[in-house]
Amino acid sequence: MDKLTIRLASLGDSEKILEIYNEGIIDRIATLETETKDYPYMLDWFNKHQGRYKAIVAQNDGEIVGWASLNVYNARAAYKGVADLSVYIKRGYRGKGIGGRLITSIEDLAQENEFHKIILSTFPFNELGQGLYKKKGYRIVGVYENQGILDGHYVDVMAMEKLLI
Repeated sequence: MDKLTIRLASLGDSEKILEIYNEGIIDRIATLETETKDYPYMLDWFNKHQGRYKAIVAQNDGEIVGWASLNVYNARAAYKGVADLSVYIKRGYRGKGIGGRLITSIEDLAQENEFHKIILSTFPFNELGQGLYKKKGYRIVGVYENQGILDGHYVDVMAMEKLLI
């Protein structure tokens, strides 16, 4: 990953971001979403990430290989300093340090945009993801039992957080 760069996502990146997101949906390791998304969905998503809630991409030799975003945690004013984190890495590039670089960059953007805390949800069985988050200073808050249904089975969801101040 010598030629890896991290930058703000542009509209032109939307198709690659969508492709990587759909891989995460299909692979059943990172989201409770079960149906792949289409380009109109991604355009709406992209437009929601143009203010405080940023999206970034990891580019290796000109190829988008991952992305991260700050998302609305709760629309209530009391939670304006808390962002929800998403990180998705393209198949074949997972476990190569890209996620860590994305998290470092998105945390910098979070602080610049006056977020004091980042939360995330992950599956307890996603050990690769948990290892990354723990390495980056996130702590386990707890586990929601039977939080969602994937492929006809209840799954637990682990909540994690990191204070940025």
